[in-house]
Amino acid sequence: MLPLLLQGLVSITLSAVLPSLRPPPCPTQQNCQEASTFQLWILYISLLLTSLGTGGIRPCVVTFAADQFGSDKVITGRSKKWNFFNWYYFSMGLATLTALTVVVYVQENVGWGWGLGIPTIAMIVSIIAFVIGSPLYKKIEPRGSPLIRLAQVIVAAFKKRKETAPENPKLLYQNKELDAAISLHGRLVHTDQYKCLDKAAVVAESESVSSDPPNLWRLVTVHRVEELKTIIRMLPIWAAGILLVTSSSHLHSFVIQQARTMDRHLSKSFEIPPASLSIFGILTTLSGLVLYERLFIPLARRFTGHPSGVTCLQRMGIGFVINIVATIVSSFIEIKRKSVAAHHNLLDDPKAIVPISLFWLVPQFCLHGIAEVFMSVGHLEFLYDQSPESMRSTAAALYWTAISMGNYIGTLLVSLVHKYTGENSNWLPDRNLNRGKLEYYYWLVSGIQVLNLIYYIICAYLYTYKPLEEVKEEEEEDGEFNGKKISEKGVELARNETA
Repeated sequence: MLPLLLQGLVSITLSAVLPSLRPPPCPTQQNCQEASTFQLWILYISLLLTSLGTGGIRPCVVTFAADQFGSDKVITGRSKKWNFFNWYYFSMGLATLTALTVVVYVQENVGWGWGLGIPTIAMIVSIIAFVIGSPLYKKIEPRGSPLIRLAQVIVAAFKKRKETAPENPKLLYQNKELDAAISLHGRLVHTDQYKCLDKAAVVAESESVSSDPPNLWRLVTVHRVEELKTIIRMLPIWAAGILLVTSSSHLHSFVIQQARTMDRHLSKSFEIPPASLSIFGILTTLSGLVLYERLFIPLARRFTGHPSGVTCLQRMGIGFVINIVATIVSSFIEIKRKSVAAHHNLLDDPKAIVPISLFWLVPQFCLHGIAEVFMSVGHLEFLYDQSPESMRSTAAALYWTAISMGNYIGTLLVSLVHKYTGENSNWLPDRNLNRGKLEYYYWLVSGIQVLNLIYYIICAYLYTYKPLEEVKEEEEEDGEFNGKKISEKGVELARNETA
């Protein structure tokens, strides 16, 4: 995926530099020559390559980097991966802040060639550094498609739907050697949920279990059945994060429209661009991650005894609550903006600048930034820690899928509100925001978030942390997998977290 991303960045940079790949400049903005079909195709292909490369890299980067921190002992509390996820998200925020400030400044004041060339050069440097450091990385070889394994469990369970599962789960099929490659740090232990799937591990009378691997479309191991159970348990928690993205999608649309109607002067000669408001949210997230790491975790650890202060589910719940507060604050700020506009008789003038400072919009960005510290990082941590060992990249991809789905649902929600609130009293008018009822939209989103929070609390309360066998330390050193034991301390911690 790195070559795809690099090709996309190089192509889009060349389209800004070479005159033949872009329309001629048009300083007067009148009778401008439009881009040709060839030039548009170059642009679209560049964007497509960049998107494909980015989509392929993001879920792999976080899991690959987390795997460098040693074996996974999340249940026993000895893992430091929670620390890694905070700093990973910090690095992402720092990169975004650089793009919104330095790169945008270069684009506006130097030229689009350098503005697009800087990220391209940075990508080339990062690829070179990755290749040079490759011998030092801890690499886990892929062992088949995890999606095929999930399909095998479903097919095997369906074929044996009439079989009776034994009451003793120890009688279900297990093969440590077969599962060794996909359970380097421990096998999943049998759980009582979704017992219908256990039939995939039932050894029928007509089947012969020998040293050779069986037909995995008819008989699978308990570990592979539990992989599917783990994914099923995770999906409701994952789905709850979609609406959080939906609720914050207005920061890139309606808030910018509000900012255009407000006093943006930082000084007599300098105005803050409306789109630059997102910087405040990013700065809050960056500073919040540092404070979370240095202050919140040590303080919370004194009360909870948990190595990371709070569990990832608790962390996500705090983020949900803060995000609801942020949306409610947004509604009151809009009421304040419209009251000032009404006081100065500006409600019917969509182009008028309402004499209220742009900085009234900053609190909602800060609150959304704090919510990201808890929700977004907790969401990513949850998907990594609770996913099967061999499916962590897939779980990380679910995180980015939730973000894209949340934005699409946000667009759908705006379209429905715009359509069904009527022409005369439209909440989200096309031209005059002063005559709209944007605060009603914020209240609607807040209500949806409250329902989503209730749904999340129920799912989190019913969620069962994955029970994991750990490899004995002496066996882990010898590379053997025949003497695994259940970590009693780990199971006890998992039960405490669930309670």
